[in-house]
Order: sequence, then C-alpha cells, then structure tokens
Amino acid sequence: MLKIKDNVDLKALGFKEYSELWFKDYLQIDKETRRIYVTRIDSAVNLLFDLIKADMVEKVVEDEQI
Repeated sequence: MLKIKDNVDLKALGFKEYSELWFKDYLQIDKETRRIYVTRIDSAVNLLFDLIKADMVEKVVEDEQI
C-alpha cells in the first residue's frame, strides 16, 4: 500500500477536501492515514508516477503476520 508523505501539501497538488478524504476524480487519499486509493487506474497512472518520481509517496508496511 502507498501513502502520501506527511509534508506534502495536497491542496497545492489540486486535491479537494471532502469529509474524511482528499480527492480528485480518480484518486482519493484518506485524511487521517494519507493512504492512496485509486478509483480509475487509467486516469491515475500518470499522477501516481509523478508523485513517486517527486519522492512524495512512501510504502506502508502492513503487519505481515499470517
């Protein structure tokens, strides 16, 4: 799972606030955890690539117990 780093200003990236989410038409970010949820991958690929390339994204390590 990926999340937006805490120091990234989502308003500056064009995201809008909506209750517990920051959103664009095809990408949502949980306000509390800043985890990324993609609703339309075909539209989100370029933005995700740009965010990763700009070092604005980090990997969330889940509890790997099975």
